[in-house]
Amino acid sequence: MVEPDRALPGRDTPVLTGQHVHEVLGTPLEPVPAGSEVAYLALGCFWGAEKLYWQLDGVTSTAVGYQGGYTPNPTYEETCSGRTGHAEVVRVAYDPSRIGYADLLKVFFENHDPTQGMRQGNDFGTQYRSAIYTADEAQAETARRVREEFQAEFSRAGYGEITTEIAPAGPFYLAEEYHQQYLDKNPNGYCPIHATGVTCNPGA
Repeated sequence: MVEPDRALPGRDTPVLTGQHVHEVLGTPLEPVPAGSEVAYLALGCFWGAEKLYWQLDGVTSTAVGYQGGYTPNPTYEETCSGRTGHAEVVRVAYDPSRIGYADLLKVFFENHDPTQGMRQGNDFGTQYRSAIYTADEAQAETARRVREEFQAEFSRAGYGEITTEIAPAGPFYLAEEYHQQYLDKNPNGYCPIHATGVTCNPGA
């Protein structure tokens, strides 16, 4: 990770401005739909990760962006340089009466390899790390519990320690417009999901 005092300076203005509607769900990216709660999840390349979540019943909107680092309003190129400290993150807005936070975490742990550190497959760099950024202490407690439950299954399957970072959510910076719902705009786009086949059924 880049040291805070060596991170890129960024900028005062967002890289995504104006009003934008979700290409698949038809809901606004900002603000998130009324009555929705929000989860912030980093599981490698955010194009494929976002598609996983917009397909779930109970998810009201998704957006991709940068979080967990130091540089304000970074660009994609800056984030990929490793000099912002950010991870590629999917912000998932969801209706808690239809889908639970633990259900979102189940999808998270089942659809990437959370034991790889600063990479997913052939994608190397701090922006590809596994992370859960929590909106409140209830989410943090659930995230820690689900991580422990999945650790038992990953260990049973011969994997090492889960490296998933769990930390309070800091600023979430929306990525550029062309990244939002990328795999809907580019159906043949390349963004593999690094599922391991390890599964678990965490409690609510």
